[in-house]
Amino acid sequence: MLDQTTTPVLSVKNLKIQATSYPPGEKPKDITIVEDVSFTVQRGKVLGLIGESGAGKSTIGLTSMAFGRGGVRITGGEILVNGRDILKDSQSQLRSLRGQDVTYVSQSAAASFNPSKRLMDQVIEATLRHGILSKNEAKTRAIELFRKLGLPSPETIGDRYPHQVSGGQLQRVMTAMALCPKPSLVVFDEPTTALDVTTQIDVLKAIKEAIRETGVAALYITHDLAVVAQVSDDIMVLRHGKMVEYGATSQIITAPAQAYTQDLVNIRSELHSEKQENGTPILKIENVTARYKSVPINVLKDISVTLEAGHTLAVVGESGSGKSTLARAITGLLPPIAGQISFNDQPLPPAMQDRSKDELRDLQMIFQMADVAMNPRQTVGQIIGRPLTFYFGLRGSARKARIRELLDQIEMGRGFEDRYPAELSGGQKQRVCIARALAAKPKLIICDEVTSALDPLVADGILRLLLDLQAQENVAYLFITHDLATVRAIADKIAVMHKGKIVRYGPKSQVLTPPFDDYTDLLLSSVPEMRLGWLEEVIANAKMQAAGN
Repeated sequence: MLDQTTTPVLSVKNLKIQATSYPPGEKPKDITIVEDVSFTVQRGKVLGLIGESGAGKSTIGLTSMAFGRGGVRITGGEILVNGRDILKDSQSQLRSLRGQDVTYVSQSAAASFNPSKRLMDQVIEATLRHGILSKNEAKTRAIELFRKLGLPSPETIGDRYPHQVSGGQLQRVMTAMALCPKPSLVVFDEPTTALDVTTQIDVLKAIKEAIRETGVAALYITHDLAVVAQVSDDIMVLRHGKMVEYGATSQIITAPAQAYTQDLVNIRSELHSEKQENGTPILKIENVTARYKSVPINVLKDISVTLEAGHTLAVVGESGSGKSTLARAITGLLPPIAGQISFNDQPLPPAMQDRSKDELRDLQMIFQMADVAMNPRQTVGQIIGRPLTFYFGLRGSARKARIRELLDQIEMGRGFEDRYPAELSGGQKQRVCIARALAAKPKLIICDEVTSALDPLVADGILRLLLDLQAQENVAYLFITHDLATVRAIADKIAVMHKGKIVRYGPKSQVLTPPFDDYTDLLLSSVPEMRLGWLEEVIANAKMQAAGN
């Protein structure tokens, strides 16, 4: 009998993962995605997997369930779960493993939920299917998890449908779904990517508490080293499917041995100096109020901001504060019920269908959820090429040449034109969405969390690319983000949103300089720092403040 106190929950030995590539005009060939990777995860411990987009992090995480997506094959090594080699399991044994012994929190909750079923039914589904709890017991546990994860109205939020909650809230519901069956191992694949920094603290705290209370083991996949430093006992750094460095969290963040890891630790600085206003705004929003038909209250309340050509306005705030709703109002997807939006000193028609072709081309948007922003039946070339044909009439060789230029700009290079979205990593999908927006040569790009799915080094390259394009083309950016490091790096002006209102607005130097209002102070103090114990300090300070009140 295995000793459950010493046997690792997950032991991976010499893992090799391959897939088949089908280059146009060439014979199919096998490519290696992950090569000779080994690690263990003990009960109650967390291993952080970090590395660039496409490094193999999510692919390795899925192999803990003996699963390979998109034609990926496990061709070598061993995967032991609680001492059992799951690569030798039958399909019925694997069905029992998945959702019971091992659960998964995916990178994109929006693409993972069934839009026609209520949240509670989906959260407890695996728990009921495996006979772990009764229906009433499962609902009670789900509500407890909703409360721990800081979800609003934990007793009733399960009655909502996926589209009735924000992206950050949906990600937390998925975390509750994974923890509900009381698994041995949870694979967290970018669980805080879609969350604002204040909510992120609650989720990280809940994950740590769940691991401590239940003894569950976890893989934590992320591109944010500061985040993974708060929850992981050990960290493995991956690049091009190979292990770069593997060790205790304290060693990785304080004394990394490899140059690549050192770059990850030292990334993110201010990329440009704040520019001063010097002309007529290209975008002017005056006293805009908006609401959704199904919601009886105003989601945007008397919003007024301006943005000049060649400048960047960052809009920050917690999940559900109205940031993405503001973007929908600007693009005409949600016509305001009051106020006016002007572009190039001319009033914009409130509804998108009433705008001219030039107005549509000049104002482009990169959406937060790359998974649901692309047609899964179109290739990368078709996705990027559509605006080239629609706006400029490009076809044939001219269109292909421009597609390749755009792929080079987003650092994906050749060979991706014939791939489908399902064959791309999360970061690669987001870069394709960026290239699609750039294809229209717009005057204003609304960037809705465009770097949230990218690893720090690639995100840094994308930000530099966007700033270079801004200098060359005088394009303006409205950056919606919860990443205050990005705000510091690129913004000229900042608007802080809270509950549909702007609570702080002005040049970056002013907004980020004390004295702060309470909400801005909370946002700035919630940005993860790359040091051990930071999360515990923040939690302790919050408890002291609550006790003082």
